[in-house]
Amino acid sequence: MTEKTHASLAIPARDPDEGHGLPPRNVEWRRAKIALLIVLALLALGAVRTVVVDMMHSRSVAATTQQNAKQFVNVVTPTQTDNGGETLLPGTLRGFVESPIHARATGYLLHWYVDIGTRVKQGQLLADLDTPEIDQELAQAVAQRDQTSSSLGLAKSSLERWQQLRQRDAVSQQELDERQSTYNQDVANLAAADANVRRLRQLESFKRIVAPFAGVVTQRNVDVGDLIDAGSGASRALFALAQSDPLRVYVQLPQAYAQNVSVGQHVVVTQAELPGQPFHGTLTHISGAIDVPTRSLQVEVTLPNPDGRLRPGAYVQVALPAAVHARLLVPGNALLFRAEGPRLAVVDANGEVHLRKIDIAQDLGQSLEIESGIEPTDKVIVNPSDSIADGDHVLIASPQQKGKKAS
Repeated sequence: MTEKTHASLAIPARDPDEGHGLPPRNVEWRRAKIALLIVLALLALGAVRTVVVDMMHSRSVAATTQQNAKQFVNVVTPTQTDNGGETLLPGTLRGFVESPIHARATGYLLHWYVDIGTRVKQGQLLADLDTPEIDQELAQAVAQRDQTSSSLGLAKSSLERWQQLRQRDAVSQQELDERQSTYNQDVANLAAADANVRRLRQLESFKRIVAPFAGVVTQRNVDVGDLIDAGSGASRALFALAQSDPLRVYVQLPQAYAQNVSVGQHVVVTQAELPGQPFHGTLTHISGAIDVPTRSLQVEVTLPNPDGRLRPGAYVQVALPAAVHARLLVPGNALLFRAEGPRLAVVDANGEVHLRKIDIAQDLGQSLEIESGIEPTDKVIVNPSDSIADGDHVLIASPQQKGKKAS
């Protein structure tokens, strides 16, 4: 009994859960700790990744900001004008003789014989007028002259008889003087009547509108049946006539070139609508004074036009021998307008901007001819921003950057 009791005491106690196949409790805790550690490690790795990405993004933003803060500019080097002694200036073609044709007599247009573009000779009939009032006045003047002529004949014969009577002392000197006065008055009346007839005949001749010079008709402003008023005040011109060979070209020469032109110099005239066709003329007249408002000198060029390719009124370019030394040319879009005057932005070797005061000799449209203020080796900024100022640091754009800007 005692041995059985001891034997039973020596047998270890069994876990209530051992018979059911479940893991021990400390194993569960161990697995939970491992899972927690894995989760914490993953969170730590995510946090580290987020911090690294933020740092990289911050550095990228800073680099981009620094890159964008750099000011890139395009520059050009001034080119020198050739010392060919030619200055290109605008001019206007005008007929050597131009005139509106007005009527000297009042009447109705009976017929016109020429139209625009017609070449006419001097004295050629352009139009006829119907002038009934002038015709009646002329007929009346002729009748009055005939009446005065008859009175003069009677006065003359009467004077001759009284002169004979005076020689025989049959009449007094007073009576002879009266007959002499009547005769002299009739002579004067006849002269006045003749003058009036000549005036009306000359006025009647104006019913024929003729060309005062040879040229081409550039305007016709009337038609058959129009009432034509005499004179050129409020009345319209019947025709406009221009002599197209030779032509005159009027040019306003800047004061800077006024001392370098003289009568007889050869000039070349070109027209944009006739490319590759230069026309050669001669400088024939120079104004004796500088025009005060424009500070320019008017010159006149005579230009032969035998084939009529050039037409009066056209805009042309005239190459005048006015330049005396080479100047620098820069693009027109490099100019800066400031309150102190025109400026050009120049970049030095260190990338620093300097605003140069310049003197513009001539504005050629797409380019500027500079008298002074820059050197041939300067790098001039093209299309500078309005905010650019002295001392700014800029970078000269490379060809690749220029291509990116263009795109």
